[in-house]
Amino acid sequence: MLRDMSEATYYVLAVLLGERLHGYGIIKKVASLSGGSVRLTTGTLYGALDRLAGQGLVEADGEEEVDGRLRRYYRITDAGAEAVRSEAERMRRAARAVGRRGRTALQGGAR
Repeated sequence: MLRDMSEATYYVLAVLLGERLHGYGIIKKVASLSGGSVRLTTGTLYGALDRLAGQGLVEADGEEEVDGRLRRYYRITDAGAEAVRSEAERMRRAARAVGRRGRTALQGGAR
């Protein structure tokens, strides 16, 4: 499992939950899911996919030729799904902690 998951890695894994995608599909879905805040270049994406494959979090899942170009598809592994779910839970806990701190501040408990 990843110790420190970057935002880009989180979104790459998240878009692969439940479906296999090729590189361009991953780039587009990451941009959409992140509201445009994460925009991956092909070089960054394929470097990340190689790293994630090496960690056992994603794997290649077939190829097809489209308009003379080869598309490689990727899918998330069980370990990758667990990693992204764990990261989502970590972020939920952090957001709750900040929310509690914010409410305390509004009640005059923080300066």
